[in-house]
Amino acid sequence: MKTATFKEWDLDSLDAAFNLKQRLKSEFELLPQWEQLAQSIEISEFEQQIISNLQQPLIWGGRAWNEFELENKFISPLIMAVQIDDREIGYFLERPLSGVVEDYQLSGIVDGVIATGVRSPHAPYFCFHEYKRSVENQGTPDAQVLAAMLVAREINQNAMPIYGLFVVGLVWNFVVLKDRDYCISAEYAAAGEDVFAIFKMLKALKQMIKTRLTKQDGSILS
Repeated sequence: MKTATFKEWDLDSLDAAFNLKQRLKSEFELLPQWEQLAQSIEISEFEQQIISNLQQPLIWGGRAWNEFELENKFISPLIMAVQIDDREIGYFLERPLSGVVEDYQLSGIVDGVIATGVRSPHAPYFCFHEYKRSVENQGTPDAQVLAAMLVAREINQNAMPIYGLFVVGLVWNFVVLKDRDYCISAEYAAAGEDVFAIFKMLKALKQMIKTRLTKQDGSILS
């Protein structure tokens, strides 16, 4: 059994080791489904004000923030504004995640994860990694989150999709993994009007996870 941390991978090595294939959006209906559901979601005036209040400091100083400032002053508050946490699922930060994926024992610390559980994560459905735009970071953000998503897939022991997100500076990309195929979204710029689309994607994510938990047939959308 080989061992590796999430930080050791890039997309080429993940594709080769686990026979993965990156799909275009036109080839992978799960990402368009997520985006279409997000577009249908309404944002209240109260939520718009919360988003705008969070975004203003990001515009002023976000490019100079370190990782901890970016996560604590913008990313996590925006995710928590979706009201992820209830008695069934929660958003957990800096949690270890590990599992066996084929010939590898993969492990690492995940910046954020949405999973079943109240006090600690159990079955993860969404993984998040955040990077400041700097060469000081180890690994690549897209590969690091995808490696964590592979572990989440094995923990769930089913063929359902796993969702992900990586943030580099002020730019967000969403990811969907199903079986051996994955798709990465276009870039969402958090300092502009895309911030409202990002919030809708997060609200849609919560809806998809809650729908999955209430359906026995495994479908992700009504």
